[in-house]
Formats: sequence, structure tokens, C-alpha cells
Amino acid sequence: MESARILVLLTCVLLAAHRVANAAGPAAVLLGNPQVAASAPGTAMAPAVTSTITPPAGGLPALSQPSNSSVGPIPPGSQLTLKEAVAIALKYHPRLQEAVDNTNAAQQQIGQARSYLGPQLFGGAQYLRSTDNGIGNTNYYNLDGSFPRVTGRNHNLASNDTSQSWDTSNNYMGGVTLSQFLVDFGRRHGLVSERQFEAAAAAANQKLTELDLIFEVSQRYFDLLQAKRLIAVYEKALEQRQYHLHEAQVKANAGLRPQLDTYVTDAEVERAQLHLVDARNSDADAKVALDNALGLGDSAPAYEPADVLTYYPVNDTLNTLLDTAFRNRPDLMALQDQAKAMGARIVQYQSDYYPTVNAVGGYSAMGTGTPAANNFNAGILISWPIFNSFLTTDQISETRFRQHAILRAIEDLRQEVILQVHTALLNWQASLDRISYADKTLIASRAELELAEKRYQAGLTSIIELEDAQRSYTYDDAAYADALYGFSLGKAAVDRATGRSLTEF
Repeated sequence: MESARILVLLTCVLLAAHRVANAAGPAAVLLGNPQVAASAPGTAMAPAVTSTITPPAGGLPALSQPSNSSVGPIPPGSQLTLKEAVAIALKYHPRLQEAVDNTNAAQQQIGQARSYLGPQLFGGAQYLRSTDNGIGNTNYYNLDGSFPRVTGRNHNLASNDTSQSWDTSNNYMGGVTLSQFLVDFGRRHGLVSERQFEAAAAAANQKLTELDLIFEVSQRYFDLLQAKRLIAVYEKALEQRQYHLHEAQVKANAGLRPQLDTYVTDAEVERAQLHLVDARNSDADAKVALDNALGLGDSAPAYEPADVLTYYPVNDTLNTLLDTAFRNRPDLMALQDQAKAMGARIVQYQSDYYPTVNAVGGYSAMGTGTPAANNFNAGILISWPIFNSFLTTDQISETRFRQHAILRAIEDLRQEVILQVHTALLNWQASLDRISYADKTLIASRAELELAEKRYQAGLTSIIELEDAQRSYTYDDAAYADALYGFSLGKAAVDRATGRSLTEF
């Protein structure tokens, strides 16, 4: 009896240790410190009927976190290209890391669904100190259906003695039960397929996050380039107006021009200073916005953009861009996978029209001492929900409607994609015309300014005409910079609408 008690207690200790070990796994670490186990972005699966996402090996990877030290993704004082900026954002931005973790979590659900296809082995052990009053000749299963209860007995009492006693004795029980599903007409396999499609949709949403992040970084990068070009425009305008002020002062002191010229040019110098302050502030704002898009926050060092605003002919056609968009847009892929997941769920519900067959077997040892009563059981369990008040029919109908709603959402998104691609292409093409006209206007304004300066020096015109020419030239120079910015941003919008920036970067 003592050895049996030790065996049972040892079994309980082992089971408790197993549960404690599971509780101390990666999930517990996440609850304690969410940042410790956040994953770094990896390559997501391509949306397909069967999931191909590779979960992170060896547990959850460490979070890629930029450091405030001098060692970081951007060396201080270096030049940063657009491709480098996008690469940094895809590595460090927490928004994408969140999407990657959601994708990996969806991938783990596939393994959970597959676990129902394999054998299920359960073990248990109990020790009770209880009374020994008999229950008569009764057989029944306990609540979880694992261990059958043997016929009750009156123990040492006569068969017709039904008196009750409050004396207690030791009761031991231990055993294992094994079950394996055989046939369920698609329920378990349907669950696996649903989880695979959901994981594919999560991977597509991760790609959508990447696409949006690439566009955001591109836009912020071009904002910074435009701000720096406008600084150069207004610095040149300030230098020219200071020269005009000096010339006006010399002529006014010599009595060749009225003092009004000095006041007019002095006011223009101050206006140029004001414009330069605004341009430098826009440059600082653009730098902060780009740092945020990179996912670096306040840890980003000082750097300079290496690229320049430029342009080239647009050779893409609408049909080609639409084909690319319908093939690459991850939001379309996500909806398609969600519709397939609803189809897999319908298969699960339809299986309720048919029986489910499981093979079961088990062993149990029970008694109040040693030797224990050993029992074995094996068999087939068949369950069949013959009538459930039309629950299955309503579940199938609900899922079909949800699937149809997703299909309508796909068609709506296709229309939205056509609008986005067409609008982005028109804006991109129009930006070339704006650049052409802005360039011609700037050339004419430069000639006008040069002529006005010569006429003023010769005393043939007033300061008003000179400053009007200077103002027009500065405005046209800034407009040319805006036109170049519009081309770069238009190209980024086309890449976002078609999804081709995912392959470009």
C-alpha cells in the first residue's frame, strides 16, 4: 500500500511539473515583457491553397530595436539613398514587426488544427480519502468519459445491508486513454484548410503593410528632397535681394535713385528671410517625419539624402499597370484567401450531416490498496448529430452569406484598384507636362530678371519692375522644384497602386 501511495504521489508531481514547465514557455515571457519576444520581420508565405509560411525556429526571435548609441543603421553624417531608407524601415518599423507577428501567430494556428488529426493520449491519477459506502450494481462513465467505473459493492457488509458509515479509507486511481479520429467527413481537414487560408490572408496583410510603409518612406524621402531644394531656392533669392539692396543704397547715397528704392529692397530682403525660415522649418519637419517612417524615432542621427529629384519619360500603359495591380495587390489576395477560408468552414459545417468515428482505448488501475484492479478498454465511438433544430443548416447559410459578402468586397476593391491606378497614372503623366512648362517658365523668368537688372543699373526702370522680376523668378524656381517633386511622388503612387514596389525594393 505504501509503494502504491508513493507511485501515485510521484505521478501527480510529474504532471504538476509538466504544467509548470508549459507555463514558463515563450508565452509567459511575452506577458512579462512584450518587447523581449517581439519578432523581427521575415519572408512571408505566398498566398496559396496550402500555407508555406516558415515559423521562426528556436522560439520567438528578438526584436530589432534601434539603439541610441552611435552605432546604428545610419552612420552619423552619412548620405542615405531611398533604397537604404526603405530597407531600414522594413527592418526596424514596429508596424511591420506587428504584422509579422500576426502572420506567425496565424501560422501556429495551422499546427493547432493539424493536432486534431493525430492521436490524443491522456493520462491521469487520483488519490482520494473517502467513505466506502457502496453504490449498488451501477456502471457509468465519469464526466470526461475517460475511465469507466466498475460495479459498486457493499464491501465487507452483507448484500442486503444498506447502512451508511462515515469511516474513510484510501482510494487510488491511475490510467491512460488513447483516441484517434478515423472519419469525420471533412470537419478536421476543413479546419486545417481554413487555418491555412487565414494564414495566407495574414501574410497578404503583412505584404500590404510593407507596401504602405514603402510608400510612406518614399513620400517622406521626397518631402525632404523638396524641402532642401526649396532652401536652395530661397537662399539664392536672399542673396540676389541683398545684392539689390546694396545697389539701391549706393545709388540712393549718390543721389541717383530715390530713398524709396532702399526701403523697397530692404522689405524684399526681410520677406526672403521669412521664406527661408519657413523652408528650413519644413526641412526639419520633413527630417522628423522621415525618421518616424524609418522606425528610428529619436534615435536617428543627422544624415543627408543622397538622391535628387529628377524625371524621365513615362512608358507604362494603363492596361499593363492594371494587370500588374490585379496580380500583385496584397489586399486583393487577402480577401480571396478569406473567401476560401469561408469555403473551408462550409465544409466543416456540412460534415455535421454525417457521423464522426473515433477509435478509443485505455487502461486504468483502481483500488483502495495494492494490488489495484486493472482494466482495459478498446473500441469504436460513433457520434451523429441526427437532429439539432436546423443548427447546421443555419450555420452553412450564414457562412455562405459571409463568403458572398467577401466576394462583393473583392469586386468593390477591384473597382477601387482601377480608380487608384488610373488616377495615379494620369497624375504621373501630368507631372511631366508640369515639369516641361515649369522649366520653360523658369528660363523666361531668368531672362526677365537679367534684363530688369541691366535696365535698373542703366537707370531705365524703377525698383518695382526689378523686384517684380525677382519675385517672379523665385516663384517659378520654387514651382519647378514642386513639379519635380510631383513627378517623384506620382511615380511612388503608381508603384503603390500597382503593388510593384514590393518587387522593386
